[in-house]
Amino acid sequence: MSTDETQSENHSTAERRAEADRARAALAGTLDAIEYKLNVPKQVKINTRRVTLGLHRLGDDNPAALAGIALAAATAVGTCVWWGLKTILDRR
Repeated sequence: MSTDETQSENHSTAERRAEADRARAALAGTLDAIEYKLNVPKQVKINTRRVTLGLHRLGDDNPAALAGIALAAATAVGTCVWWGLKTILDRR
């Protein structure tokens, strides 16, 4: 076997190893992305933080708007509770 053939075989082996390493890295990245998307508790935690941060920013920028949102939410919850109790009491 000549020196050129040996270098060619080594080069192709090195190329194959590099390609395998790239494929492993791509697979690991894909699996990480799938795990991130399917991890529901983690997604809930992230979205809760996002909403909380948004509300804090809104409170800093426009406290009246935040108070209006809080009042609307309290009114909606109160209305639902009232309708629910009324429905239960009317069935008796």
